[in-house]
Amino acid sequence: MTWPHQVGVLPREADCFQDRATARELSHGADGNGTAAPHHVVVGLGGVGKTQLAAHHARTLWQTEQLDLLVWVTAASRDAVVTGYAQAAAEILGADPAGPESAARSFLAWLEPKPANERRWLVVLDDLADPADLRNLWPPASNHGRTLVTTRRRDAALTGHGRRVVPMGLFTEDEAAAYLTTSLAAHDRHEPADQLLGLADDLGHLPLALSQAVAYLTDVDLDCATYRRRLCDRARSLSDALPDPSGLPDDQATTVAAAWSLSIESADRLPPAGLARPMLQLASMLDPNGIPIAVLTSPPALDHLARHRSAGPEHTGAGEITAPDATQALRALHRLSLIDHTPDSPHHTVRVHQLLQRAIRDRLPAGRHDQLARAAADALIAAWPEVERDTALAQALRASTEALTLHAEDALYQPDTHPALIRTGLSLGEAGQVAAARHHMQHVANTTRHRLSADHPDTLTARSHLGSWQGATGDAAGAATAFEELLADLERVLGPDHPATLVSRGKLAYWRGEAGDAAGAATAFEELLADRVRVLGPDHPDTLITRGNLAFLRGEAGDAAGAATAFEELLADRVRVLGPDHPDTLCTRGNLASWRGKAGDAAGAARAFEELLADLERVLGPDHADTLCARGNLASWHGEAGDAAGAATAFEELLTDLERVLGPDHPATLSTRGNLAYWRGEAGGGSGAATAFEELLADLERVLGPDHPDTLGTRNDPAYWRGRRRWRLITNRIRSVISGE
Repeated sequence: MTWPHQVGVLPREADCFQDRATARELSHGADGNGTAAPHHVVVGLGGVGKTQLAAHHARTLWQTEQLDLLVWVTAASRDAVVTGYAQAAAEILGADPAGPESAARSFLAWLEPKPANERRWLVVLDDLADPADLRNLWPPASNHGRTLVTTRRRDAALTGHGRRVVPMGLFTEDEAAAYLTTSLAAHDRHEPADQLLGLADDLGHLPLALSQAVAYLTDVDLDCATYRRRLCDRARSLSDALPDPSGLPDDQATTVAAAWSLSIESADRLPPAGLARPMLQLASMLDPNGIPIAVLTSPPALDHLARHRSAGPEHTGAGEITAPDATQALRALHRLSLIDHTPDSPHHTVRVHQLLQRAIRDRLPAGRHDQLARAAADALIAAWPEVERDTALAQALRASTEALTLHAEDALYQPDTHPALIRTGLSLGEAGQVAAARHHMQHVANTTRHRLSADHPDTLTARSHLGSWQGATGDAAGAATAFEELLADLERVLGPDHPATLVSRGKLAYWRGEAGDAAGAATAFEELLADRVRVLGPDHPDTLITRGNLAFLRGEAGDAAGAATAFEELLADRVRVLGPDHPDTLCTRGNLASWRGKAGDAAGAARAFEELLADLERVLGPDHADTLCARGNLASWHGEAGDAAGAATAFEELLTDLERVLGPDHPATLSTRGNLAYWRGEAGGGSGAATAFEELLADLERVLGPDHPDTLGTRNDPAYWRGRRRWRLITNRIRSVISGE
């Protein structure tokens, strides 16, 4: 026997192989500390480069003469492992390969540490398909040898007993850019850096996909920008933008589109059998960066799993699908590295690579694709809370709706406009992103009109939401015009007493008032109130909304005490009809406190807002738009009551939270900067206030435009009045839109 000796053939090193952090982690583990080196189990999604990493590590040790024996085994099955061990035993020990089990045991015994055997060895078990295949076949722990396993499996059976799990992920941005640059340069191709970074993002930094993309655009002779357009063309499948099997680079055996088929089949066989595939199909429609667990365990999701459970004798006898069954299906997918399932992150519980999602969607028949899209939208709506107390959950739900719309927009408008599209617009507005809400509803309204008809109820509903957000962005006159046109169509299509028609009358009156016609708005609301009492009754929520708008206009006309009295009477009825914690009830408390303050009781208004704020934080959460507005009102009334320094401090703290929750360019954030500047000035910092208002004006012109009411108000009106008034209007507008007015 001649040493050193190699058993098995290492895969050739990929062109432009990238040395990655995981490789350095393996090398560090090889150095050890004088004790037995652990087994290393490299785990990751198919296509991240586990085999190449193992081959590079083994080749490095071999070429630097750190090994006496290198054994490479493709561990696709137990028989493959036994055969590989038997071959090693035949070459090293002269064992009879005709008895593979016996020869394999002889090889493992030879690996056991012995004083007479200090050969340095490395056994690589590549692409282990099932941890059970290594039962009684793990090489022993040894000071002179190491085992390296690569696998997509993340089972607990692979841990412990000196086994160190090494997760392997995607290329970093720098690694992906370096790989693409080097690989293309090898073909005398040079592309702009921004296009390469964009391509890396398009392919999710997956090494296998990047290598195949380079081969494709080289063979087809496309520049990077053209290739990216082809890749993003939803009319094409992923296979249409990658090489066929005959053109795969680096001796690869499968395309990206087919890379995960065996893993999906394996996951589908794990308990609860037959649920992993339909669960992965559902997840393929949603945000790859994080899907809330509430979506995937909702009743519509469970119904989808029950209707599409994979067929097969091993799946018979299954009863009703439960939320624990759905969670177990997620764990099965996680065990095969097809998803990342993190139960301690409820809003981003499931992450799926974007190319795996696309490969799943590509295999769906057209009818099945649309059915799945509607099921995913149903699951989103089922998980969407009526009150968005948790802003992170709301953001995650909006992100998944956006992803779903990108993949399957046609399905969301057939046979009607799915409620998830409307809910997304409302959610954006509730989060304070009024410009985004307006843009979203403009798209929904245009698409619904085109796909369904101008007079379809969904089109009329979308137009109503659009008008509200148009006004909320500062275009009160435009909103009034939009509702005037909508009202005429609603009366023609639905009739004058239809609830939607009455709502539109209320919105028209409201935005006329905001556009400056307070008297006309008051008259319209009085007429509407009479009709709502007649059609809906005195206790209907919409009737109560109209009373609130009348009370508000009364105060705007100069009768602050009368407005306070009207809101006090309204509050009693809302508590009786809706309950003390209903958002409309809480809004009425805020209006009552504000008008009492305007009637002369600033200290009382501050106390009322302190009590209201505690209830808003309990009911809606600390980051809800109404809660943040109440904090602004509280700060203002503290200032009006004489505590200018305290008001400035409160606005400073509020500004930090608004920038975190809504962003620096949100109207409420900009308004708070004005309030902060004003109260700092009132507290003695006049020059600083002037500078702050100059900076604010520049940002208002940049964000909202020179003719926006807030910009004009900052330029021409006293700063303190604009700041205070803005907070009241934000609160009223948010609540009026939520309530349908």
